[in-house]
Amino acid sequence: MKKLLVLLLALAFAASLIACAAPAAAPEPAPAPAAEEEAPAEEEVTTGGDREPIVFGYTSMTELNPFFQVISSIMREIIEANGDTLIVMNPAMDQELQINQIEDLIVQGIDVMLLNPVDTEGITPALLALQEAGIPVINFDSPVTELDLVASFVGSDNRNAGYVVGQYLVERFPDGGEIAIIDCPGILSVVQRVEGFMDAIDGHGFEVVFQQDGGCDLGMAMGVADDLLIAHPNIVAIFGGNDPTALGALAAVTAAGRTDIAIVGVDGSPDAKGEMTEEGPFVASGAQSPMDIARVSVEMAYALLAGESIPHIVPVDTFLIYYGNVDTFGPRTDWQ
Repeated sequence: MKKLLVLLLALAFAASLIACAAPAAAPEPAPAPAAEEEAPAEEEVTTGGDREPIVFGYTSMTELNPFFQVISSIMREIIEANGDTLIVMNPAMDQELQINQIEDLIVQGIDVMLLNPVDTEGITPALLALQEAGIPVINFDSPVTELDLVASFVGSDNRNAGYVVGQYLVERFPDGGEIAIIDCPGILSVVQRVEGFMDAIDGHGFEVVFQQDGGCDLGMAMGVADDLLIAHPNIVAIFGGNDPTALGALAAVTAAGRTDIAIVGVDGSPDAKGEMTEEGPFVASGAQSPMDIARVSVEMAYALLAGESIPHIVPVDTFLIYYGNVDTFGPRTDWQ
């Protein structure tokens, strides 16, 4: 009896060991894909979301002008933040070079062209080449003559920019006087500024005794102003078609000791803001915002490429900056 009891206890103990050592039930395997279905291919990773990167071409009349340097810098910042590419060309006021550079951009396979012309009419062959290549154009700052060849023009209200500085001179010189204009007749935006300026001074006793091309360039405008001061010593003011032109005139009148002559320009550039004083010579500028022009131009380009309808003309506001309000527009070292 005792042996039988020991045997039964031994058998019970062995059974308990076997139960503890048994593995847990394995989960059921996932069903295998059907033989006719293939595993999905790995999705191609593209910059800028689920699309191929966009290549933007860019050309301005000259990247030596701080105004256009700001525009290209802001454009690059926005475009590269979207994972896209901006190729910048600088023709440095050479129309033939600009056309050649645009042809190079076409060969490189750009998707869209951001364009500011050296010559508003002379750029037409390049516009036709872009059209033939199926590359849309966003024209900025200065309108081309053949606006039907561009998808949209984004630019300042240039007539108003000239008009507000003309109004300022009317207030500063209530009796009028002899006045000089240093312009850049190949650039439509400058032509429009001069037109606005003339509208403002019309009927207020001013006589334009001198008008000459300053090439939109500080050095060239300085030479023109040197000749002007000799030929017309009685002028009371000089209107420059852009701020570099006006700053060239400033250099000439300062060197000649003629600080009684009031100088006005267009751009509202930091260099111009830094020179503005109540006494003169540099007293005012019809300001525009290169940052706004850059942002809106790129916005129009992206909208167009996305298949959206965009306005053919997109105006950007202009306004007067003069010695009396210059410090309300932020540091003199900054654009608006």
